[in-house]
Amino acid sequence: MRSILQKRELRLVFLANVVSMLGSGMNSAAVTWFILQATHSETALGTLVVLQTLPAMMMLPFTGVIIDREDRRHLVMILDGTRGLIIFGVSILAFLGRVHVWQLYLMNMLVAAGFWMFWPTITALIQELTPEAHYVNANTFLMAGVQGGWLLAGGLVGFAYNHIGLGGVLLIDCATYLVSLGCYFSLRKGKHVVQQPPKLHDEIVSAETAFTRYFKEMGEGLKYLKGNRYVVMLGISWALFLGAMLTQGVVTAPLSDRVLHAGAVGYGWLNAAWGTGAFLSALYVPQVIARLNPRRALAVAMAMLALTIFIAPHSRLLALAVALYCVMGSARGLGGVAISSGMMERVPPHFMGRVQNTFYFIGTGLQVGLGLLVGIVAHRIGLTYGFAIIAVVYAVAFATAAGSGSVSETPIQTELMHAD
Repeated sequence: MRSILQKRELRLVFLANVVSMLGSGMNSAAVTWFILQATHSETALGTLVVLQTLPAMMMLPFTGVIIDREDRRHLVMILDGTRGLIIFGVSILAFLGRVHVWQLYLMNMLVAAGFWMFWPTITALIQELTPEAHYVNANTFLMAGVQGGWLLAGGLVGFAYNHIGLGGVLLIDCATYLVSLGCYFSLRKGKHVVQQPPKLHDEIVSAETAFTRYFKEMGEGLKYLKGNRYVVMLGISWALFLGAMLTQGVVTAPLSDRVLHAGAVGYGWLNAAWGTGAFLSALYVPQVIARLNPRRALAVAMAMLALTIFIAPHSRLLALAVALYCVMGSARGLGGVAISSGMMERVPPHFMGRVQNTFYFIGTGLQVGLGLLVGIVAHRIGLTYGFAIIAVVYAVAFATAAGSGSVSETPIQTELMHAD
């Protein structure tokens, strides 16, 4: 970990993610709470989750090529600046008392479109900046930054929302995007693009038009996946993990409001517990992954998530729910690092954007169905059943990760040689 801290570029990425996730975590919690209080409906929260995925479903099949073709630092800066402007506009409406639920839906659709392009880009950038031997430590460092920001957000949002309202929270988020943009601006100078193996590069450049070249690049990414079943199995677990994790927002706020009767402050405690667990997981994740390998570590994390999310709605005390969410956050930290490290170890850098986007696309598609299903079930049948559906998805992710052990693992060096 010390070697990672010594790299200026990774320190800047860490700082950018701590600050950015502080704002994003507060934004997500405040918007969710505002919509719940305005509509008193889990179905409305399910609609929010679904609408966040629609732009991603349209973009993800195409943005992987862009990530592999362009300077990833420039892409991150454009995404941060654009999202900051959108959130600033809505914060003004909130201060004027003119914000409506549909406007928050629209804001989240646009910001989520940037989110789904941001994370494959930042993961690919981390792979680009990090020596192969340090992938696990770099991903742990990144996860600590992300969850450190989320931890601070969780600890602040429940209290801040009662004092500064939705507009104040959104304005804080806008400011954090400016800080993040400044960090990436200082990361390095000039344009840096990942080089592809000569043979693959010549085939793509020889395409007659930009249109055929683009689809040839997409086809090469799918061809790579077709010959790498281990990566496919790991990616399916990833997609299930994403779908379940992002759907939890539908049930967490109602848990605080209707089961724990703890209001916005209780909701803040639950978010803080999740962030605390994920942040503290950085203390043990490298050792666990080194001992188990990424695939087994992912299976353990999915099992932990399935069990704790199933138990959560049966907790009647805020302290118990907070403890369960802390365990969930810890499992999220382990699972996230295991997936990112496993992908970095197996996927060549020039395919990273396309491979990630394939599974992000599957995960967002799953999120559409899960968001609607969990929202409707939680509202009409019972909150406990909404939690149970999410637990089942985590359980399937566990089975997929555990079952991938029978599939041969192909080292990244072999893939690079094959590509040449």
